[in-house]
Amino acid sequence: MKKVLGCIRRACEDFHLIEDGDIVAVGVSGGKDSLLLLYALSLYRKFAPQRFEVKGLTLTMGLEPFDTSKVAALCEKLGVEYIVRPTEIGRIIFEERHEKNPCSLCAKMRRGALNDLAKECGCNKVALGHHRDDALETLLLCLLHEGRIHTFHPKSYLSKADLTVIRPMVYLPEKHIIHVAREMQLPIIPSPCPANGATEREEMKYLLDSLCKLYPNAREMMLS
Repeated sequence: MKKVLGCIRRACEDFHLIEDGDIVAVGVSGGKDSLLLLYALSLYRKFAPQRFEVKGLTLTMGLEPFDTSKVAALCEKLGVEYIVRPTEIGRIIFEERHEKNPCSLCAKMRRGALNDLAKECGCNKVALGHHRDDALETLLLCLLHEGRIHTFHPKSYLSKADLTVIRPMVYLPEKHIIHVAREMQLPIIPSPCPANGATEREEMKYLLDSLCKLYPNAREMMLS
């Protein structure tokens, strides 16, 4: 956890992610990344130079099974308010629209619903659990599928929603997240998504691993 908090502190200092008085909504999908971010920010707020609040927000997708009771118990232990908002996003995409490439539309719908919920809960920032490898995979996706050099930003202001999206784990390697999540026995909820594990992002993950076999420091160079 020391490395996790160190990476978060570095990102906060480098990109001014958190300010005094912020109410930060952590988008909790139930996966390892978002659960670790929720846990880490609940600890970081105790010694950070800024005074801020943390809330956990979960969108259910209308796909079963999806039991949030253990996440709720974790939030109670951490002293973090936890809000669950039922949606039918998954059912609409897979059962009504039968999308062949569902990930883009799903992400767009989930972002909109999460932002709306964050505003309803009085939050001014939304923290997402994207890590270092997510940034590099996004870079490869944009390069190979869109022909441009781009990845997401650690901090983005959404003028239409009047919200700031932050990614405090942008310096943290995924392999370390896997290790810490396992050691802490975080209550990970298995994804009920039919497309889970069969996406273009998974292809980029394999490509990145292949690059690192040839160039061991590829991740560090690409991140810079």
